[in-house]
Amino acid sequence: MSTGRAVLRTVATVLITLLGVMVLRNLTSGERQVERVIPRHYPVHSPDFMRAMGIALGPSAVGGNRIETLLNGDAIFPSMLQGIRSARRTITFETFIYWSGEIGRLFAEALAERARGGVKVHVLVDWVGSKRMDTAHIGTMTAAGVEFRKYRPLRWYNLNRLNNRTHRKLLVVDGRIGYTGGVGIADMWTGNGEDPEHWRDSHFRLEGPVVAQMQAAFLDNWVETSGAVLHGSDYFPGLEPAGTDSAQLFISSASGGGDSMALMYLLAITAAQRSIDLSSAYFVPDDLALKALTDARARGVRVRIITPGRHMDVETVRRASRARWGALLSAGAEIHEYQPTMYHCKVFIVDGLLVSVGSANFDTRSFHLDDEASLNIYDAEFARQATEVFERDLTRARKISLAEWEQRPLREKIMERLASLLRTQL
Repeated sequence: MSTGRAVLRTVATVLITLLGVMVLRNLTSGERQVERVIPRHYPVHSPDFMRAMGIALGPSAVGGNRIETLLNGDAIFPSMLQGIRSARRTITFETFIYWSGEIGRLFAEALAERARGGVKVHVLVDWVGSKRMDTAHIGTMTAAGVEFRKYRPLRWYNLNRLNNRTHRKLLVVDGRIGYTGGVGIADMWTGNGEDPEHWRDSHFRLEGPVVAQMQAAFLDNWVETSGAVLHGSDYFPGLEPAGTDSAQLFISSASGGGDSMALMYLLAITAAQRSIDLSSAYFVPDDLALKALTDARARGVRVRIITPGRHMDVETVRRASRARWGALLSAGAEIHEYQPTMYHCKVFIVDGLLVSVGSANFDTRSFHLDDEASLNIYDAEFARQATEVFERDLTRARKISLAEWEQRPLREKIMERLASLLRTQL
């Protein structure tokens, strides 16, 4: 018996050690040992910049798109639900957050109704992001014939990938109408951003050739999760021009070149000549991003950033963010904290031409760990409208001065420094 116990203890020790190594490897995978160097060769308005964004980093931009901006839940959810209810052939839906509540019920019922009507409905939610999802919602959908999957559920054989989640937010109806942006399926996104219980966010409705790129992005993770390849005209119909916007759907994945989202942002910052406006729910720049932004300031580029204030949903992220502001404020960048509620927008505007929207935050998690999808739009009129929204948000935000940042209490500085040590996981 003693020999048997010794063997069991040995086996248990080996397994625990292996588990520890896997977890440690998982939690440190965000570090990159080779520093990226991006020389500045051309501005955002140059055809060379467009070629670099389309050939070197992602799919080429395609023209003929119509993109509608939807502000806050009162505009976002009715449009998304109307899109779902209009489906005749297919619905593909990928999201990080899907929680219990009224809006979760409405989406489950709308998706189930279309499945009962013969529409092929595929829903992919992140295993971590959907931990608070009511199982009744899942039952409503699956009983109606919805193909429902969770992305990377916890298994003993995938512990080293536990930290790599899908943060993408993609809804495609009949292969013709697409939605993307910052919104998750939860009640705090309802309303009009009017108080701390109703978040401020932006989402976008698309028609035109770029929707096919959105469908391909969904397929990327659907194949990994289900093994099924969705194709044919029900998913990829011929798409005629629907507007005048030029756009590309840019994706990144830790398992397929996680640095590409970071490189996209860095290339755009490096190319900026006049202005950078950034709305970021989770703004925790690494050293390379800080250098790119401060170099832009040295060239005379105006840099304005809006990030959450006291209603931030993850206080550790806010503290880690504030720890990184010194160099930016010293360089003359403007940092504003949104006051009324949680600010969950992810909008990046460069030189009045490029607007990048979607799921990616300005942090290590989005740049190196999670699967993300950003819609890049190249259109001066769309950029003008996005800047108007940004400047309206500025009126509800408080500008933080360098003097105020330097004079914050010692306790705050210590807490921020400690939080900053976790920034590779935030």
